[in-house]
Amino acid sequence: MPELQASSSKSAFSFIGGNGVAVLVVLFMLFMFLPLGKTFIDIAMVLNVAFAILILLKVVNTKRAADFSAFPQIVLIFTLFGLSINISSTVNILRNPVTGSGSNLRFPGQSEMVQTFANIVAGDSVLIGAVVFIILIVVQMLVITKGADRVSEVTARFTLDAMNTKMFAIQQQQNSGAISEEEAQAKISGLQQEIDFYSAMDGSSKFVSGNVKFGIFVTVINIIGGIITGMVMGKLNISDALNSYAKLTIGDGLMSQFPSLMLSYATGLLITKSSSEIGIDAQLKKQLASDGSIYMITGLVLILMGLFFHNASSAYLIPAGGLLIFFGYRLNQVNAAKVIKEKAEAAAEEKGSAKKAASRGEISPAVLPDALSLEIGYALIPLVDADKGAELLERVTKIRREQAIDLGLVVPPIHIVDQMSLAPEEYCFKIEDVPVGGSKLKLGYYMCLDSGSVAPGNEIKGEPTVDPAFGMKAIWLPESKRLEAEKAGYAVIDPPTIIATHLTEIIRRNAKDILSRQGVKDIIDEVKKTSPAVVDEVMGGSNPFTYGEIEAVLKNLLKELVSIRNMVKILETLSDFGKYTKDPWVLTEKVREALGSQICMQYVDENSTLHVLQLSQELAEKIYAKRGQSEGQEPVVAFDPVEGRNFIAAVSSQVSQVRERNYLPVIICPSQVRALVKSATSREMPGLIVLSVNEIVAAGPNVKVEVLGEIV
Repeated sequence: MPELQASSSKSAFSFIGGNGVAVLVVLFMLFMFLPLGKTFIDIAMVLNVAFAILILLKVVNTKRAADFSAFPQIVLIFTLFGLSINISSTVNILRNPVTGSGSNLRFPGQSEMVQTFANIVAGDSVLIGAVVFIILIVVQMLVITKGADRVSEVTARFTLDAMNTKMFAIQQQQNSGAISEEEAQAKISGLQQEIDFYSAMDGSSKFVSGNVKFGIFVTVINIIGGIITGMVMGKLNISDALNSYAKLTIGDGLMSQFPSLMLSYATGLLITKSSSEIGIDAQLKKQLASDGSIYMITGLVLILMGLFFHNASSAYLIPAGGLLIFFGYRLNQVNAAKVIKEKAEAAAEEKGSAKKAASRGEISPAVLPDALSLEIGYALIPLVDADKGAELLERVTKIRREQAIDLGLVVPPIHIVDQMSLAPEEYCFKIEDVPVGGSKLKLGYYMCLDSGSVAPGNEIKGEPTVDPAFGMKAIWLPESKRLEAEKAGYAVIDPPTIIATHLTEIIRRNAKDILSRQGVKDIIDEVKKTSPAVVDEVMGGSNPFTYGEIEAVLKNLLKELVSIRNMVKILETLSDFGKYTKDPWVLTEKVREALGSQICMQYVDENSTLHVLQLSQELAEKIYAKRGQSEGQEPVVAFDPVEGRNFIAAVSSQVSQVRERNYLPVIICPSQVRALVKSATSREMPGLIVLSVNEIVAAGPNVKVEVLGEIV
């Protein structure tokens, strides 16, 4: 039985501890209706003052406003607590009538805290207490609370208006490589926290101003109700009733408005904080102690005032001015010494760096090239300017995500810089500072492509150009003709889309050059988190692979746009065949066969049918006989010039017929010659797709094959 009681008690405390805020809110609500004794009210008033001081000190020591994200909720809870105490105190004043008369008035049952505040402020004069109370209410309502409300409203509006600009700025930093993706997410999370905070503060500050108005209303009710209660229940005359209940009302009002005043000031102080990472003490010290001249000038003004007034005030003005002049003089001396010290330290550091560089025989550390960069002319800067929308930045981030999904290649951050050596409307892509593509745009114009949808007679005249991504003929049309071009059937492309599409194609065409050895290590480290056995077998088995050997296979796959996303299967295949060979080209073919289903599904139509051109058996044997390859080198076909031209002509003829039937040209051949066929056609037909029979067999029944012709 004692164990059961102890368990029940523990469960009750656990429930209250886990729902503390909810329990407090309910209790505060009940305080408004339940009659509370003066002792309980005194304790609650002390807690009210203590909480107000704690909140104010917390605000002073908070560096950024958004760091105190719970403040709006605290304002609501604290306001409710103050209101419940105010109502309970009012009920207590009216329930316990004042007795006696004249100087013998007694206050049985009244709050000690209320009487103490009333005696401190009012003393024996109710009029003085009333004046002080009215001044306090006016200051709080017209100065502090109104100012806090206005600042909160303006700050919330400007914070929301600046949200998009700040978002784009973060994306630009991420795309340029200035910050990592994790740092960008942390900044976005902090920005969202800041927006939520100021939005909540805009509403919660209204509760503070409402609390002041409620205090005025309660004061009037207390005086009127107290006079009536004193005259009816306490048998007081109107003079004694007015003096006693007015005094109690002043004490009650001050006890309720004093914590509210601190909360109002804390609200204004918190909202006006900057986003600096240093506290207000450090800010004031840094900003007000930067120049001693202002203190010297102020001191001089005070001395002149003291000399001019010729009365007792001079005894205060002249010494105060002298102290300020002395303080400003000393401050200037300290600042000057600090500047000299900083210059000396900088010179010493520079000298030390020079000595270290000289001892190493170096001029400066190595400056590594950007993995991927986009250089733009000054006229294209608005496309990446965060203040003007920066639509291109969002698209660049999207491209990186898409390539990670499509090819399994994590594209490094793209460094976007303005390049004065380029023409104003020109852009250039570089991989490790080597140009790989670029073009010129016309801002205010749209590139219009005829993809076959423009009916004869509906053509529109424009400035001829070429699509930089695919080399298709196009025209430039001004924005005023955009709708006309769309109705005519043109594909209308704006400048950001042109750059984004071109960048996508460049990444796909140069994927093998973008992949680095460090990137391979990062991929393998990520795979190890979920498939450690596979990685351990490949990297530490009896025939361990180096990162370079794995990189060579992955580059071969990316060269033909084969996704390396399924790294587990790729590593398993390398482990299976690594015991026989480390030739990257042989291993590449084995990996392709393992990924056969994935590869074939890239080229099937909506009916899962693969339309192919078949290499004749005789031609396949001839190519295999002409093979020439050194260990680890790309396989090539040693055709003589005539044989080479005949082979390309035969392939081109069949490919042209396939394209006329609107099919994607795909060649299938035995696995032994697949790499040879691809190598022989890569110069004249770089985008030609060559699959091996084994890859199609690996796809199984998921892929149907239709042979459109034979290359002989």
